[in-house]
Amino acid sequence: MAIHRASLLAVLCCICLCGTVIAARELNGDLSMVAKHENWMAQYDRVYKDATEKACRFEVFKANVEFIEMFNAQNHKFWLGVNQFADITNDEFKTTNTNKRFKANSIRVLSSGFSSFFRVQQRWTGEPREPSLLSRIKASVYNTITAQLFLGCCWASSAVAATEGIVKLKTGKLISLSEQELVDCDVHGEDQGCEGGLMDDAFKFIIKNGGLTMESNYPYIAADGKCKAGSNSAATITGFEDVPANNEGALMKAVANQPMSVAVDGGDMTFQFYSAIGYGKTSDGTSYWLMKNSRGTTWGEDGYLRIEKDIADKKGMCGLAMEPSYPTK
Repeated sequence: MAIHRASLLAVLCCICLCGTVIAARELNGDLSMVAKHENWMAQYDRVYKDATEKACRFEVFKANVEFIEMFNAQNHKFWLGVNQFADITNDEFKTTNTNKRFKANSIRVLSSGFSSFFRVQQRWTGEPREPSLLSRIKASVYNTITAQLFLGCCWASSAVAATEGIVKLKTGKLISLSEQELVDCDVHGEDQGCEGGLMDDAFKFIIKNGGLTMESNYPYIAADGKCKAGSNSAATITGFEDVPANNEGALMKAVANQPMSVAVDGGDMTFQFYSAIGYGKTSDGTSYWLMKNSRGTTWGEDGYLRIEKDIADKKGMCGLAMEPSYPTK
């Protein structure tokens, strides 16, 4: 009987000890996550209105970090990073960072209702051969990365970047044009400011408006504003063209000549925390597109995105080959 009681006590002590160890590990894990959250808040200047909001956002941050770490531990072709979107849910990300007004036509159907717009940055006739090409691309016909600041203005950023690119190629001058003028003034059709829009309609507005003014004259404010009529035009375009749909080969030829605007389905959770994919062709022969985003330099690779190309799906990865277009001058 004494032996039985001793065994029972030993078992209970063991259970108690194990429970204590597990609780201690969980506590240490939470303390480590709290430290990560505090460091992240400092890095991105994030301030919450009260302790309740901070606690709520911490739980979201914790879940996102755990998702990122689990994803990165698997064998994927790209990895994820803890960026400026780490304390918002994927639903919030899709609501505030994707183009709600984009609807593919009956020929070009997106599998998701959320799309984001990017500027294709690579300009080549073959495959990139060296990493330094990225630096040369950044310094050629593109201005610095902009940040939408949680708004659906990606269509305007894309149209402006493509316009700046063709102006640079035709005139030799790289100027920064106003995205805010598009956001505020191009509101009488499909384009509706920070609620979303389409690049082709933006090109139509630029032509009809006689161009866009300088960014310095009409700066971006990360919100819908009242149109300032009569702004002096700094540059314009004469037309625009759509690249044949679902044809990465045609897109490749077009990109070799100038920047493109393309639509990408960017609502997936992995897209929220995208960090880097690689460059050119990997050792297994995988090829990539290089794109410029408008979520700031802390997203992706200094604000750029490398996305797999020449895949089996003719629509391209994330639908990038479905509706590409470019301005002409």
